[in-house]
Amino acid sequence: MNGPVTAPVNGPAHASPGVPADPPGGRKAVAVWGIGVAVYFVAVIFRTSLGVAGLDAADRFHVGASALATFSLLQLLVYAGMQIPVGLMVDRLGTKKVLTLGAVLFTVGQLGFALSPSYGMALAARALLGCGDAMTFISVLRLGTRWFPARRGPLMAQLAGLVGMAGNLVSTLVLAPVLHGVGWTAAFAGSAVAGLVVLVPLVLFLRDHPEGHGPAPRTAGASGGFVRRQIRESWAEPGTRLGLWVHFTTQFPAMVFLLLWGMPFLVEAQGLSRTTAGGLLTLVVASNMALGLVYGQIVARRQSARIPLALGTVGLTALLWAAVLGHPGDRAPMWLLVALCLVLGGCGPASMIGFDFARPANPAERQGTASGITNMGGFLASMTTLLAVGILLDATGDNYRIAFSTVFVLQAVGVLSILRLRPLALARERERERAHAHAHAHATVPGPAAPPGPVPTEPGRAPA
Repeated sequence: MNGPVTAPVNGPAHASPGVPADPPGGRKAVAVWGIGVAVYFVAVIFRTSLGVAGLDAADRFHVGASALATFSLLQLLVYAGMQIPVGLMVDRLGTKKVLTLGAVLFTVGQLGFALSPSYGMALAARALLGCGDAMTFISVLRLGTRWFPARRGPLMAQLAGLVGMAGNLVSTLVLAPVLHGVGWTAAFAGSAVAGLVVLVPLVLFLRDHPEGHGPAPRTAGASGGFVRRQIRESWAEPGTRLGLWVHFTTQFPAMVFLLLWGMPFLVEAQGLSRTTAGGLLTLVVASNMALGLVYGQIVARRQSARIPLALGTVGLTALLWAAVLGHPGDRAPMWLLVALCLVLGGCGPASMIGFDFARPANPAERQGTASGITNMGGFLASMTTLLAVGILLDATGDNYRIAFSTVFVLQAVGVLSILRLRPLALARERERERAHAHAHAHATVPGPAAPPGPVPTEPGRAPA
């Protein structure tokens, strides 16, 4: 994690190549970060819009469960496949260019989905949407590390995730009734206007970094083998791999539920009305937003809480899913469904903990690439589960108990990987803490004020 460097009380810190200054934060940082988050907010609205329109899409395009799952599967496949390329693009081109391209692509994709007359064209539109969506979250994480002190990293990441869930809430509360009121084309085409709205401040006002805190100039020959070097060095860090598996294991149960299968499960398997089912989906989002603030504060104050929070969320999720799927009779009681939705709300905040392992393991110039690798985890798990549930529903005559049992398989794989990587990743973190403390002790020598000099240009690294 990029760490704060504070000057001693009786004298400023001398700039040191080993321990450069933190980004300043402040109102301008909040304003710039807010523009990026607004783009991510709209991307999440578009991403999750199919979650409230799954049954309508099945009727519109005359498809079954497997074909319906392909919409979300393709979108997530593109999203997951783009994570490393997007991370490399952010590290190489900067946040503004990548976010602008992403906003254009997901806006065109949403508009194309509204106007598609056939299943094939609708699939292409969702793929385009997924490509643009993939460029948003990593860019927002990058803005956070470039504009805010490192001690704010966990909280800023959780706040970004919270705003994303607010986009999910808009899909559930606003798009669903609009869809049933004005129809498919008007609802989706109208929502595409939001993409144009966020493009204006993005192009006019967003900046990649504060003045004087830009990336260090590349030395001659530094571009050679850039892609291979970024991926190899990021993947070599145990913290990056641990981050990927934490994200993989925690995110997907809620993602699958909200993105596609929650509404059909609640309506067809549990016999609820669409209104009641929509209320439960909203409860997942509301729980996510509340828990995001809690998780962010806990992790910012106690780094040792990361693994217990992540594994605790996985355990509670598995317990509640087992209780719902194994409940005697055809339908689970409402109180149990409410409990499941409340616990699913913790999946998003828990997945953000993955970035809190990858961030301190990598220097500033690899943050985009490392975040891309981490972000692949949950979406690969979501993609696998979406497809497996659809196939099993078709194969078993819509037996949701069998179909949703795939959740436990992926959770088991993820937990084993977390436990395997945890000791090595934490040992490397402790080594970095000692190295940073040693460098900091030599860089912050009290004394008379130093003469004015160049402002440090690259955020430093701090203990996790």
